[in-house]
Amino acid sequence: MGRPLLIMGATGTLGQAFARACTLRNIPHVLTARHALDITSEASIGAALDRHDPWAVVNAAGWVRVDEAESHAARCFAANSDGPVRLARMAEERGLATLNVSSDLVFGGKAEGAYVETDAPDPRNVYGESKARMEEGLLALAGTHLIVRTAAFFSPHDEFNFAVAVARALTAGQPFEAAADQRITPTYVPHLVRVALDLLIDGEQGLWHLTNETELSWAEFAEAVADSLNLPRHLIRAVPGARLNQMAPRPSRVPLATGRGAHLPSLADALGEFARHEKRQQAVRELA
Repeated sequence: MGRPLLIMGATGTLGQAFARACTLRNIPHVLTARHALDITSEASIGAALDRHDPWAVVNAAGWVRVDEAESHAARCFAANSDGPVRLARMAEERGLATLNVSSDLVFGGKAEGAYVETDAPDPRNVYGESKARMEEGLLALAGTHLIVRTAAFFSPHDEFNFAVAVARALTAGQPFEAAADQRITPTYVPHLVRVALDLLIDGEQGLWHLTNETELSWAEFAEAVADSLNLPRHLIRAVPGARLNQMAPRPSRVPLATGRGAHLPSLADALGEFARHEKRQQAVRELA
């Protein structure tokens, strides 16, 4: 067995998805939790890198709670900005590449078209600022550091994402509120991690945008999920984002497009895969 890929984020959607993709592709890997690799500690980072001797590091960990970041800025910056740059610098000292995940929330929503990799960040909230600082720090390093910006990701393997929440509510006959005035480009996690791994293996670096490249409001995304599962879309309530008690300011429109050419399958294909998995899971639940 060759040197493994070290993946951080054992309890998160992306960490588990990267590990699942590696298993499917027979890529040796190690999936670590915070107790085994604390990104705020140089000693912990160094010990993990030396112990596992990876060929590259995927940082799929970090602060993910956008609204809570507004009142916990220091913790958010430690996890999303300072820690990833520290990790990348120490990986670089050992000749290792890194893959890091950023967000559409580095942008402020003022662009007329879709945002591409060369557009300047202009975040409106603490979470977006933390990711923008991470990007700036990584791009200032000399090593091979890949930064994947993505958005509104959804997965059939995780209970805590928007598409699954829509499916659960509508299946139970409950109404579901979603913002009609915030537009995004949803991203299917299995597609995201597959292409991100390809870029890492190919030695790519710098900023790349990876989404399923269809611009929708959150409400329209909810309707698309409903349609894919043949669930009642009339239960979806398209509301202003302000009604959803969001502590963090959200940009009104942050669609991502790529000028670098790494395209994911269509959103229709992504929703089809998501629906097939959800229907299988529903059948299992009904038999239980």
